[in-house]
Amino acid sequence: MQLLDGKKVSEDIKNEIAAEVAQMKANGEKVPHLAAIIVGNDGASLTYVGSKVKSCERVGFESTLIKMPSTTSETELLKKIKELNENDDIDGFIVQLPLPKQIDTQKIIEAIDPSKDVDGFHPENFGKMALDMSTFIPATPFGILELLERYNVPTDGKHTVVIGRSHIVGRPMGILMGRKGFPGNSTVTVTHSHSKNINQITSQADIIISALGVPNFLKAEMVKDDVVIIDVGITRVEDETTEKGYRIVGDVDFENVSKKASYITPVPGGVGPMTIAMLLKNTLLAREQKRNR
Repeated sequence: MQLLDGKKVSEDIKNEIAAEVAQMKANGEKVPHLAAIIVGNDGASLTYVGSKVKSCERVGFESTLIKMPSTTSETELLKKIKELNENDDIDGFIVQLPLPKQIDTQKIIEAIDPSKDVDGFHPENFGKMALDMSTFIPATPFGILELLERYNVPTDGKHTVVIGRSHIVGRPMGILMGRKGFPGNSTVTVTHSHSKNINQITSQADIIISALGVPNFLKAEMVKDDVVIIDVGITRVEDETTEKGYRIVGDVDFENVSKKASYITPVPGGVGPMTIAMLLKNTLLAREQKRNR
């Protein structure tokens, strides 16, 4: 069994990006600038955005963090997005999800300029991805592809089962794993809450990508020998034996499933760190596209 070490690979990617940014500086070019909008005080979101800002510093990007109160109206947020769309100094920006109830998330995503949508959630970018055109791939799926590629995990002709059909992970992964090329060319089954006989489906899978958010959902008896496991799940579970009072758990019963797997991502330290690294990669791409325009 080989561990797909997202922590290590994400550091490699950040080093590669930092070298490119240093070269840009040496050439007297503008360095990439990533902005993030966060609405409200959700603890997990604040932690996540904080690590994005730190990662920007680490690779030499400029970064701007815009904090808005949880009482922010949809109109106010749309106005802020318009400002960032029109600000030539900002290469890419994200609006941290989830948003408060009074705001229509889809409306917000559609208001972002597709050429600055480094999260890859805008319908134009999603559509391009589905058509195999060059575009921003959502950061988590992009990170999974990068892990598979860097560890040279065979995907050609394999049966990939995706658990979960969210627009952020499940659905894009289904599209990407079935596309031509590597990683891809696999036969894809997307399962969800209405799927029957899920144990039967997962037991036939060569590759399982689980993005369900249910701790320890995938058990050893649900997988075959030598399966490749990508665990996207990240849930806080109360644990009074730890200093924080909780621990982070994935969708996969790691202890038992890892005994049967050929490759597996740990939680934490697997897909999570890759997401931020690929957001940086998308921002670098946005800067390069702008320069070429």
